[in-house]
Amino acid sequence: MPAKKGQTFNQYSEETKKEAVRLRLKEGWTYSRIMEKFGIKSESQIITWVRKSRNGESFEDYRGRWTKKHFSSAEEENAYLKAQVEDLKKLNPNLHGEGSWISKLGASPFEK
Repeated sequence: MPAKKGQTFNQYSEETKKEAVRLRLKEGWTYSRIMEKFGIKSESQIITWVRKSRNGESFEDYRGRWTKKHFSSAEEENAYLKAQVEDLKKLNPNLHGEGSWISKLGASPFEK
């Protein structure tokens, strides 16, 4: 769901995220109890942190990370785009494996 005009986003510290995950997994706290303790607006936020924790992923938020639009050279733009692709591969490892839709982009539409 896209952000609504005027909507604000809370950013939580690494410590808050880790503690929320610990309380959920180790202490068995409910989502609503964790939300109340830390002032978290959405249960889905905690679910995301728990998932990332279980998968060994960083809590880093990539929103707004890729905002540059003007480049001084084609090489600079190319390097920027390659870095974006690598980040997307890290975030979505299933999208670029053998047999994925991305691996088929280079194939001719007439190949079977």
